[in-house]
Amino acid sequence: MMTTASKIAFIGAGNMATALIRSSIARGGHEPSSIGATDVRDQALDALVAQHGIRRFSSNVEACGWADVIVLAVKPQVMPTVLREISGASAGKLVISIAAGLSIAKLSELLGGHPRVVRAMPNTPAMVGEGATAIAAAPGTSAADLDTAEALLKTTGLVVRTDEKLLDAVTGVSGSGPAYAFIAIEALSDGGVRAGLSREVATQLAAQTLLGAAKLVLETGEHPGKLKDMVTSPGGPTIAAVAALEASGFRHALLEAVAAAVARSKELAVAG
Repeated sequence: MMTTASKIAFIGAGNMATALIRSSIARGGHEPSSIGATDVRDQALDALVAQHGIRRFSSNVEACGWADVIVLAVKPQVMPTVLREISGASAGKLVISIAAGLSIAKLSELLGGHPRVVRAMPNTPAMVGEGATAIAAAPGTSAADLDTAEALLKTTGLVVRTDEKLLDAVTGVSGSGPAYAFIAIEALSDGGVRAGLSREVATQLAAQTLLGAAKLVLETGEHPGKLKDMVTSPGGPTIAAVAALEASGFRHALLEAVAAAVARSKELAVAG
């Protein structure tokens, strides 16, 4: 199982990798010297090293040879090339992929039959420590390896374990879900402005309301419908608003949004 002394190499240092690096140091207790990264963008990597004090590696092979845990955070279109490049250096190491598109079987195959692979599906709120991530493991991955992956990813928020076949469903709910929430915040803000609030105040109220409602669901464990009923007093403004949402097909629209995202995720997986 990963300890704070474990060495972690990030292959790719984009937004999600940066979030994990930052949270691993701040919340996971890792020393900057135990984290390294590579990236084709020298300027971005230099800035990351300067800000967090992590190691900078000149090649993916060098980074993988040094590390105990390897986090793949490159774009899907370059992933096959990167995997073939590091196949030898990654032997015996735990490999965690946070890149979309490639199945566990394909990741393992391109790594030369690598048995210790965990595939993760994070979302963008991980950048502020409020992410929702699902993880699935290759058949040869041990319970300790899965614990290691969970511990690392949990520094950015919630982590759930699932079968790989359900990751498309995860994409529909939490992977694409922030976009639905942003649209809801924007629409609520527009409604507030329409009613006379300033844009700044309306947006703050809308965003905090969604944040608070989500926290109530997670911390109370109550069904969302029950929490909704707590707000809808007889004949009041909220039940009138709920009736308007139902008449406009709000619930159905979200159901269809999730279904569309799941379908597209499956299409892209087949194409890849």
